[in-house]
Amino acid sequence: MPMPRAATREAAVPWYVWCAVLANTSSMIGVHWDISWHRSIGRDTFWTPAHLAIYLCGVLAGVASAYMILSATFSKSAEALREASVRIWGFRGPLGAFIMAWGGIAMLTSAPFDDWWHSAYGLDVRIISPPHTLLAMGIFNIQLGAIMLILGRMNRAGGGEGARTLRWLYLYMGGLAVVNMATFIMEYTFRVNMHSAVYYRAVGLAIPFFLFAVSGSAGVRWATTKVSLVYMVFWQAMNVVLPLFPAEPKLGPVYYQVTHFVPSTFPMLIVFPALVIDIFLHNWGSRMKTWLAGAAAGIMLIGGLLAVQWPFANFLLSPASRNWFFYTDMHDYRATSNNYSRLHKFFPWEKSMPEFWTGLALAFGASALTAMLGLMLSRWLARVKR
Repeated sequence: MPMPRAATREAAVPWYVWCAVLANTSSMIGVHWDISWHRSIGRDTFWTPAHLAIYLCGVLAGVASAYMILSATFSKSAEALREASVRIWGFRGPLGAFIMAWGGIAMLTSAPFDDWWHSAYGLDVRIISPPHTLLAMGIFNIQLGAIMLILGRMNRAGGGEGARTLRWLYLYMGGLAVVNMATFIMEYTFRVNMHSAVYYRAVGLAIPFFLFAVSGSAGVRWATTKVSLVYMVFWQAMNVVLPLFPAEPKLGPVYYQVTHFVPSTFPMLIVFPALVIDIFLHNWGSRMKTWLAGAAAGIMLIGGLLAVQWPFANFLLSPASRNWFFYTDMHDYRATSNNYSRLHKFFPWEKSMPEFWTGLALAFGASALTAMLGLMLSRWLARVKR
């Protein structure tokens, strides 16, 4: 029997969904490029290509969300959009469109704020600053809006190529959400911190909620592994591509001579615990209460990461890792001769063993809590249709 017209429309992937995915891809490329720009060149004009790539995200998200909201509100021919819409302040549109619109406004608001911040305080040395936090919140809202938009269409669609494409786009957007959160905690996850509890505490606070919220609602097997792979491949691709382009510092003092863009640290090896977690959730998680399965998955995430990341950290500080793939011989131009990264030594973040074990216990607790909340949210997300 022929598929009904409505189901056919839902199975197709419209242009505004692709526009939302492109917007989020542009923001993550731009953010990594911009961080590398600061580490390699220093504070430059606001109109750098990296900044343009970041704020192109807000523009594209604004175009896509404006089209959906205005069409669903005023166009009589946008029947499918109206049927999948919610009403906010007299306007109609998919919930994801409103979330993306709010994120775009936050992003564009952060632009002059960030420019003023640099003019007032000079070169910033921290990723987590007020304008960067506002920018990250805007990007997160655009990512969340795109995830909700894709998820709604995915849950309304039947079978066919369009539905499969939507599922892959959903997993890809989940990977970008993990990239965004991993970027936000980057200051705590450099290789010199991998033998410190602060590394695992930052991961436990930032990663599990989004990882399990997306993977638990994707409706496919090995979803946690696939989302983790998207994060790792995207992150590593940026780290391999950036050093191919020349760069040199424009601000002093210069403590380390830089000739090419400096990449970030190697991606976290979360794909290995994710693989074990997928096996656990598939075989035993469905028989457990959601909160209990989520807490167990969060503990397994930090435990598995600790098992693989700790010995891998020794390799990253060894001479064997100083090559084009692991790039541990590339440093910021501000890295002094006694910098732990240049010395290839672990930074002693915790000053005593009790402090270390307390921090590690907090990491397990934070991961269990955020994973539990993420998996509980995924049960609701699996039913979203607007």
